[in-house]
Amino acid sequence: MPNDARVTRRQGLRTAAAAAIAVPLLTTAGSTLPAAAGEHAGALNVMTFNVRFATVVDSTPRWSVRRPVMRELLRRERPHVIGTQEGLYQQLRMIEKDLGGHYDWIGTGRGGGSKDEFMAIFYDTRRLAPIEFDHFWLSGTPYVIASNTWGADWLRMVTWVRFRDLSDGGREFYVLNTHLDSVSQYARERSAQLIGETIAEFDHGLPVIVTGDFNVAAHRNRVYDLMLDAGLVDTWDAAGARSPGYGTYHGYRKLKPDGRRIDWILSTPGVTTHWAAMNTFTLNGQYPSDHLPVQASLTLG
Repeated sequence: MPNDARVTRRQGLRTAAAAAIAVPLLTTAGSTLPAAAGEHAGALNVMTFNVRFATVVDSTPRWSVRRPVMRELLRRERPHVIGTQEGLYQQLRMIEKDLGGHYDWIGTGRGGGSKDEFMAIFYDTRRLAPIEFDHFWLSGTPYVIASNTWGADWLRMVTWVRFRDLSDGGREFYVLNTHLDSVSQYARERSAQLIGETIAEFDHGLPVIVTGDFNVAAHRNRVYDLMLDAGLVDTWDAAGARSPGYGTYHGYRKLKPDGRRIDWILSTPGVTTHWAAMNTFTLNGQYPSDHLPVQASLTLG
């Protein structure tokens, strides 16, 4: 769920954002690849997706209703990497099955083991091989399982994987996936700082991709500033072509043009973003989640 806190606006990449080419809205009809973006041989297709946990207790659409929609969306898109947020263990097992062959995933529950929500990273095994991975909690004791020292409303954590790209001469890169707190600005800022410190410890010669639900709007919160100050680039702003923009949390309601973009794909500067898109896929009027998945086509450089 998003947070509506307002703080200072970052000006840095607004010019680049305005200059990007608009591409068609992703719809239920045909391929969702932005037609104006063109093909880019060897590009890595990345998605960040808050899948909405598998609920049966509230008024939102149940997982049994949403699952077929998500299956169709993912089978159409088949990203090489998907950073998911909120997925529960059995739900993620179903998503793995629905993706069909050649996909695997890495993650752990934020409560430890299979408990609670995951920050899972799915990957296409035909394209990528994991070299190493780890998890840490967004707290002052990051390697204490299920720790929460910054007053976050929920347990929050990170999963990261170092991959080898099997189609690019064995090029290696990192993917880091997270979901920041929906209530505490202090916890979000401390979390962003810890993520930046972690990235600084990675092999500096390798590209980094960050996926996540940050629960604050890009350009409108210090958390965004902290992530960019950690040496990252917002792929939405850097993209050569882009779909129309909406608030990425829609809550199953009408999409809001130019709304709060709280789901981001970030990268280190050497990565080229060919196109970025918000996927508005529905099936019989049903969205797969209360968030739009965000996608980017990347060349790692």
